[in-house]
Amino acid sequence: MTGQRPPYAGTRYPKIKDSKGFTDFIATGWGTDPVPAAPVAGAAEAAADHRRRLSERLPGETLVVASGSAPTRNDDNVYPFRPDSDFVWLTGCQAEDAVLVMTPRPGGHDARLYLPPPFRPGETGFFGDANHGELWVGASPGLAEWADALAVDVAPVEHLDELDIKGALTIRTADAALTAEHGLEPSALLDRHLSVLRMVKDAWEIAQMRLAVDATVDGFAAVAREIPRAVGEGLGERWLQGTFDRHARTHGNGVGYTTIVGSGPNAPVLHWTRCDGPVLPDAALLLDMGVEANSLYTADVTRTLPASGAFNPQQREVHDLVEKAHRAGMAQVRPGVPYLDFHFAAMEVVAQGLHDWGLLAVSVDEALSPQGQQHRRYLACGIGHHLGLDVHDCGHAEYEEYMGADLEPGVVMTVEPGLYFHAHDRTVPPELRGIGVRLEDDLLVTEDGAEILSAALPIDAAGVEAWTQARLKEAP
Repeated sequence: MTGQRPPYAGTRYPKIKDSKGFTDFIATGWGTDPVPAAPVAGAAEAAADHRRRLSERLPGETLVVASGSAPTRNDDNVYPFRPDSDFVWLTGCQAEDAVLVMTPRPGGHDARLYLPPPFRPGETGFFGDANHGELWVGASPGLAEWADALAVDVAPVEHLDELDIKGALTIRTADAALTAEHGLEPSALLDRHLSVLRMVKDAWEIAQMRLAVDATVDGFAAVAREIPRAVGEGLGERWLQGTFDRHARTHGNGVGYTTIVGSGPNAPVLHWTRCDGPVLPDAALLLDMGVEANSLYTADVTRTLPASGAFNPQQREVHDLVEKAHRAGMAQVRPGVPYLDFHFAAMEVVAQGLHDWGLLAVSVDEALSPQGQQHRRYLACGIGHHLGLDVHDCGHAEYEEYMGADLEPGVVMTVEPGLYFHAHDRTVPPELRGIGVRLEDDLLVTEDGAEILSAALPIDAAGVEAWTQARLKEAP
């Protein structure tokens, strides 16, 4: 009768895992359609070659590389899972809580991938694990499907307990429980070798980089088309950030790093990921954005667009100097040239330009000296890096293997000089305050030079204006 209390009011909330009627019923009546594992085409073959190359560098060593787990966002919510880049490079697999063990043998290593078996009907995890249970997140491939797709031996992750891998080399990101349980210590040697190996991309990796860059170029166009709406409806920087992030998630795995959208005085802020300001109609708009492909290789491209379609004289003057530095840096990207030559060439242009504008109280030579660097007040960040599975790829190589090495074919890197005149910087004239300009392209070192993978986006001011105006006309 209406108004009466339910029959079990006042009792404890039932835990369904303890309810025999529920557990018996939920365990039956399910289909058994297998879910195929679907790594990106070519990933398994590339990973096998990557393992071979690592094996050659570390003969006789047991190697353990884990994919990791999704970190907690808050309370019982976790961030979307993204596997460790070294693990992906060696396996082509993107499963959570997975572990690759490479055991030495004469002439190389045997590889076995340890995976958590999916929770099937009849297991408590099927309905009781909100992060992994099929009833919550959908069906997933079984171990046999992964073994077929990757052409590698696969075993349940709990079988790791049967192994004696104490003293094995493991990566810095290895799970703390895994390292503690098996007596492992993260190995700087393994990290270093993996970074060095990942510096030179193979043909499959280069194809993935092209996909990421092409999708990113299209994303720039999608963002530019939304500038009128961001301005007219007061939706601001966050609308443009969300536009690119939606594009990246639609045409790839997502973004390779947090999207930067900085309008006017926010543009000089190097990592302006807050994106909570307005898009000012007459300001320069700095966009630093990259799509991460489904293979997890990422692009990293920056352009500075005039929101109105045309730079004002001060914005164009700054853009012209950055362009000059950008071209000088890119001209140094070719085989046999020391990696840092692009940096020094671009910095020389920047220092000379700032000196000509009267912004340096010292000579260009003094500014460029290691003891000087006064010009870096307006360019405090690095202006290039290796690019691949990580936006700042290969960062655990030794100096001599990275910054002190010569470029070679297959390297993919960025060149990204800029000038950043903060709105509150009283060392620059008022008309320059609040202007930030960066140009960033992704380059592939070839046998006889370099290919600009992001060349579909113009870098000269006139070209940027024309490109922007064309996108503004396409605005919905």
